Amino acid sequence: MFNNFSKKKKENKDRFETLLSNGIIEWSKNRMEGFRTLMAYYRCAIMEIETKLNVLNEQFSLQYDREPISVIKTRLKKLESIKDKLEKNNLPLTIESMEENLNDIAGVRVVCSFTEDVYMIADSLLSQDDVKLISKKDYIANPKPNGYRSLHLIVTVPIFLANEKRIMKVEIQLRTIAMDSWAALEHQIRYKKDVEFTDEMAAELYHCAQISAELDTKMDRLKNMARR
Repeated sequence: MFNNFSKKKKENKDRFETLLSNGIIEWSKNRMEGFRTLMAYYRCAIMEIETKLNVLNEQFSLQYDREPISVIKTRLKKLESIKDKLEKNNLPLTIESMEENLNDIAGVRVVCSFTEDVYMIADSLLSQDDVKLISKKDYIANPKPNGYRSLHLIVTVPIFLANEKRIMKVEIQLRTIAMDSWAALEHQIRYKKDVEFTDEMAAELYHCAQISAELDTKMDRLKNMARR
């Protein structure tokens, strides 16, 4: 236990030194209160979307005698990633700029059992009158060149605070179990430290993506056969 505590303490120290060397602490110290408040709002938006998804999953589990959503994952973009993205796009390093220009600070990933479930959940969520669609990218119907497949939505959802209502943006990614497994493994392989990512590896990963797509097709077919 002591060794684990020492390791964690060292990791925190290293992280602090990294933030300091990158100028992130200097950038954020005068804005930290506003940043914390905004992050709290994004966490509330995530909770709103997550609740809506859980309600839909419960409804469909009664209707179809199975749960279409396998797992829901959430995340808030880290401060250093936010800063890097603003700088990359030559945008002001302000709280207002974060909220106005970045759509993926709050993220929700929905892993479904079947491809049909992805679209069913997405359509049901977007039909709710307090969820507004900003943009939609269907990488299932039109996969990325590397084979990546997923349905991406940018939506707004209201959060109700003590004295006000705020409209917050959330990025939602919906995919099947097969799509999620491929994406997770592809990321580990592509961005592995001290390893050169070659064209041959890219080709193999693309081939694996095709196999993943075939698996989804076969599982969809089996599901439809089981309905008869």
